[in-house]
Amino acid sequence: MSKPIVAIVGRPNVGKSTLFNALAGSRISIVKDTPGVTRDRIYADVDWLDYHFTMIDTGGIEPESEDIILKSMRSQAQIAMDTADVIIFLVDVRQGLVDSDNKVADMLRRSHKPVVLVVNKVDNFDKFMPEVYEFYNLGLGDPVPVSAASQLGIGDMLDEVISHFPEDAAGEEEDERPKIAVIGKPNVGKSSIINKLLGEERVIVSDIAGTTRDAIDTEVTRDGRQYIFIDTAGLRRKNKIKEELERYSIIRTVTAVERADVCVLVIDATEGVTEQDAKIAGVAHERGKGLIIAVNKWDAIEKDDKTVYKFEENIRRILSFISYAEILFISAKTGQRLPKLFDLIDIVIDNHALRVGTGVLNEILTEAVAMQEPPSDKGKKLRLYYMTEVSVKPPTFVIFVNDKKLSHFSYTRYIENRIREAFGFRGTPVKFIIRERKEKG
Repeated sequence: MSKPIVAIVGRPNVGKSTLFNALAGSRISIVKDTPGVTRDRIYADVDWLDYHFTMIDTGGIEPESEDIILKSMRSQAQIAMDTADVIIFLVDVRQGLVDSDNKVADMLRRSHKPVVLVVNKVDNFDKFMPEVYEFYNLGLGDPVPVSAASQLGIGDMLDEVISHFPEDAAGEEEDERPKIAVIGKPNVGKSSIINKLLGEERVIVSDIAGTTRDAIDTEVTRDGRQYIFIDTAGLRRKNKIKEELERYSIIRTVTAVERADVCVLVIDATEGVTEQDAKIAGVAHERGKGLIIAVNKWDAIEKDDKTVYKFEENIRRILSFISYAEILFISAKTGQRLPKLFDLIDIVIDNHALRVGTGVLNEILTEAVAMQEPPSDKGKKLRLYYMTEVSVKPPTFVIFVNDKKLSHFSYTRYIENRIREAFGFRGTPVKFIIRERKEKG
């Protein structure tokens, strides 16, 4: 089951980032009193009771001019309406009800998405409640008073948020078909790849960055196997502010990656690997998804016998944190190597769900320890007792040791390499959990 998405919408300086950080449990966004400083991480995983959801801070660039702020808020609201299961509309009790709040409330009402109206900066409930009641005028139901800075009222707000989740949000999704999210910057050819795979113009393709209107699910059947392709959207409208374009494309990526088993990161061969590509790859990596890097527009590159090697080396250097990812050079325009993409997707799907027996794992572990001694500190040596795979998607292993403090990440990486040598796990991250088990006697 993909996690529900909750988006925070609101004017500058109402405390969106402060609330986001309170929920995320760390100072992820930059918080300052200047409009438009939210630049950093824009999504975080939040747990409340038995629910897990992804929180998105729609922030964006918010210049000081009133009409531009309203325009920016409208685009925030639009992105929230397109991508979120529940929208938190944050207002400020100290600034009171302002005209732009009413205008955005109209948009949110018309979206028919669940909206939780949250009144921030209520540091003293007795003192501020009369001002809170003013927000009933927005017609969005009961306002929930909170203080994000003091973390007051957060539990009541989250109870209200999760009450709007789909009924199966705590259960399992029934659709077992593999889901492939095609991710990447705007205008790298994501839609063109899906159209070529389909053999028809199902997705709107244009040379203007951000013409894909929404995340579009497309069913594809090949050799009797069904797949769902998720085309991550660019923007609903062309946006002149580069940072906003990037922010929104990452929000779209997060929502699509949540639902996917495997991600195909499309890179433009004519541009090379960029920082934005690294950010998008990071979203898939953090969420433990299978990953294929498809270098598109390869037909437009002048080549010699070292071109592929140099390009691949550059990808591996810049995207070193996803060294497990498969790389494929393709052209959506000519169809070059697109059939190979399907073959790779099948391999990665299988590896992402691969289970390895405990007996075999422990044979590998014993051999690895014999070949390279575990680290020691002040005479005390790390002992590895046994290893078992506890879950898949991604494959996750628990290693039981005598002392976690002696377990260095470089030795865990060494064990990972031994496992990959034995089983491949091509295209999928593998995770390790180190647990202590006291020595007997």
